[in-house]
Amino acid sequence: MPDLSPLCALGAATPRRVTHGALTLTETPECGLASLALRRDTPPPALDLPGPGRWQAADGLTLIWTGPGQWLVELPGAAETDVAATLAKKVPGASITEQTDGWVLIEIASSAGAAPIERFLERAANIDLARFGPGSATRSPIEHLGTYVLRRAEDRLGIWGMRSAAESLWHALDTIAGRLDSRG
Repeated sequence: MPDLSPLCALGAATPRRVTHGALTLTETPECGLASLALRRDTPPPALDLPGPGRWQAADGLTLIWTGPGQWLVELPGAAETDVAATLAKKVPGASITEQTDGWVLIEIASSAGAAPIERFLERAANIDLARFGPGSATRSPIEHLGTYVLRRAEDRLGIWGMRSAAESLWHALDTIAGRLDSRG
C-alpha cells in the first residue's frame, strides 16, 4: 500500500528551515490562503481592507491587496481547514476561491534587525526599499518566479510563490541568503 502521508510543498514531512548568518528561512505550510474579490453591487465587508501596495492583519486574517477589489487572505494555522468556507462567513456575498494548495509561504526573519533583510531584498527583487517598510506588499519576480512579497516587520518578510515551483523558489532564496552570509 502506498504511503499517503501529507507532504510539505518542498517534499518533506516537516517544514524546511535553514539559517545563514542573521537570516533564517522557514517553509510555513500551516498557513491557509484564499483569494477574495468583492462583487459589484455588494456592500463592502465589515473588514478594514488594505489599499494598493499594503497588507494588514485584522480579525485573525492577513489581507494582502492584489488589485482593485481583490485580496489574498492568509488564515494562519488553517491550512487543513476549508479556508474558503471560513472566509465566506466573514465576507458574505464575495467571490472566494481556496488557494492553499497552489502556493508556498516562505518566511524570512533576521536576528540582526532590518539591515540583513534589506540587503537580502536588494539582491532578490526590484523593490524600492525606501518605500517598502512594514505593512507593504507587492508582486515581484524573484529569479524568474512570480511572488508576493510582504514586509511583515523591519526584520521579517513573508514570500508567497507558486507551489509547483516551490523548490526553485527555495533554491533562489537560500542561495541569496547563503551568499550574503559568506560575505559577512
